[in-house]
Amino acid sequence: MALALNVYRTIISTATTEKVGIYTAPVGYTGIVLLAQATNTNTATQTFTLDYTRSVSGVAVTFPVASGFPIESNDSTGLIDGKLVIQSGDVLTISGSVETDIKFVASILETLN
Repeated sequence: MALALNVYRTIISTATTEKVGIYTAPVGYTGIVLLAQATNTNTATQTFTLDYTRSVSGVAVTFPVASGFPIESNDSTGLIDGKLVIQSGDVLTISGSVETDIKFVASILETLN
């Protein structure tokens, strides 16, 4: 069976205080992040981090897309302007300043290499 040329994914997750991998671009595909949004359901301002990690010569290199980004009480924020390309094996991770009150959603287009 042939692989699909384009696959759309919606990733949802709740941030914890530990970094958690929420998306890894599959082998043979490039992921294009079309939307990345975080929502704070807490009654106080909280912070959120979105990181992009890629292996360079066997060493994991992490780039902070949004690091310690403050999100006001009961508010949402878009985390990227434009698109973010994620090559096969690259990983997106999230974390927040609280365990259960920051919700994350991303829309990703996976396109066959």
